[in-house]
Amino acid sequence: MLFIWCMLTGFIILLSPQSLTNKFQFAFTYVFRWPLSIGRNISLSAGTRRQLRDKDMVTREEYERSLNHLANITQQRDDAQRTIQKLSKMRNTPAWERTSFVLADVITDSVDNLRGELIINRGKEDGLEKNLFVLAYNSIIGTISDVCTRTARVRLFTDPASVTAVNIPNKDWRLMKGCGNNQAKVEMIKDKVKIGTKIMARKTPGFLDTPMIIGKVVRCEHNAQPLVWDITVEPVCNIQKAENVHVIVMNPPE
Repeated sequence: MLFIWCMLTGFIILLSPQSLTNKFQFAFTYVFRWPLSIGRNISLSAGTRRQLRDKDMVTREEYERSLNHLANITQQRDDAQRTIQKLSKMRNTPAWERTSFVLADVITDSVDNLRGELIINRGKEDGLEKNLFVLAYNSIIGTISDVCTRTARVRLFTDPASVTAVNIPNKDWRLMKGCGNNQAKVEMIKDKVKIGTKIMARKTPGFLDTPMIIGKVVRCEHNAQPLVWDITVEPVCNIQKAENVHVIVMNPPE
């Protein structure tokens, strides 16, 4: 019966004139104004909080973006300061008064039985040219063998194609030839050389103003010919761990 009465009431309201239904709507609103107002306030409050959350989210993103930008700028500043410190330490050495140093990052390295080379991120635009000496950890590791506009190839003294003039303590200078596998050899030495002896790259006018350490003796063996010795030399640093190198650029005297 209740369902039937509700249906009849609905049909009566549906067929009633619009003026009468408007009055009924206004009366309903007036009678139930308090609960309706509470519901509206709750809805508005929820909408406002959602807008505030959206606004806060945008602000947070902008803040994080600003923090990231600050971190990048700070890192660039720190890298620049480290570069300046490294270069200033090298230039403060009296032997390097007429020398410039180009700091370069190592892009790739190949150190094996067949090759010994690095690719660095400096080239002709930075004043590099072939045969310039390259330092890592304050020791000679090789020379520039090929130069492009913005990159260059460093041939390590251990590369099979490398030949470097070196000084051996209490001996005349000799040619050291790379033999791969991170090693080089000096052959036909008259006297035995102690293991651990430091080998110096020979002074080369226009490229190297003073002898500088290049390697150390790790093996001394008899040559096939009697009364002479061959020595095996390895770098004094772990070249494969070097993240950057210094290229020596000699300046002409004033």
